[in-house]
Amino acid sequence: MAAFGSSTQAIPETGEVPRHVAIIMDGNGRWARKRFLPRVAGHKRGVEVLRRVIMACVERGVEYLTVFAFSSENWRRPAEEVSFLMNLFVSALSDEVARLHENGIRLRIVGDLSPFEPRLRELIEAGERTTAGNTRLTLTVAANYGGRWDILQACNRLARARPDKCGEWVESDLAPYLAMAHAPEPDLFIRTGGEQRISNFMIWQLAYTELYFTDRLWPEFDAKTLDAAIASYRRRERRFGRTSEQLQPGTDLPLPPAEAPQTQDA
Repeated sequence: MAAFGSSTQAIPETGEVPRHVAIIMDGNGRWARKRFLPRVAGHKRGVEVLRRVIMACVERGVEYLTVFAFSSENWRRPAEEVSFLMNLFVSALSDEVARLHENGIRLRIVGDLSPFEPRLRELIEAGERTTAGNTRLTLTVAANYGGRWDILQACNRLARARPDKCGEWVESDLAPYLAMAHAPEPDLFIRTGGEQRISNFMIWQLAYTELYFTDRLWPEFDAKTLDAAIASYRRRERRFGRTSEQLQPGTDLPLPPAEAPQTQDA
């Protein structure tokens, strides 16, 4: 069974600070281009910004931070840029894991890791193993990840594990096999760089997440921008299918129907 519930099956607890923040770190290349620098300079700067954002999340009481570092579609970029990103990933893991561990931060990497070089996969495994017992913040890096890939790989794993129940699966059966099963669904999604789309990121998990878009490029992101996103989140009315009147204190809520498999008329 999954450790966390689903917002389409039950009403999650919410608070002033989002428990889980998910970020698409967009705009590194444009930031570099504005400064007449190569695109890779923007990616390098982006790693420095992420380091500060991680600590800002810790200081604000965020428990889970998930960042989209490399999508399954990013392989379409120029070969030299992809190569740089892979090398940057190696150096970041080499340099940052000890720092994360010292600060009580757990590292998870999700995505299809099979195309990565053995050295990179070894660093990923070592980083996750070293930080596995930390509880201050869980940092998840999505690398060679796609939301559709996640759903498909979960379906395939479930089919192999429970072939006898094929045709009778319900949402809670699939949930443990998703790449993000170790974290609750995001409360707040942030995308930098001005684009207003989720770009195949956590399609399943973002069902009831509050979305926040900013024109600031990722290398310009800072604690003040994070605070603006959290302030926007606090102003949202999170109904999860209910009416505004049902959110009033003392209102009795109807019990949700029991989860059952979907059926079709013959």
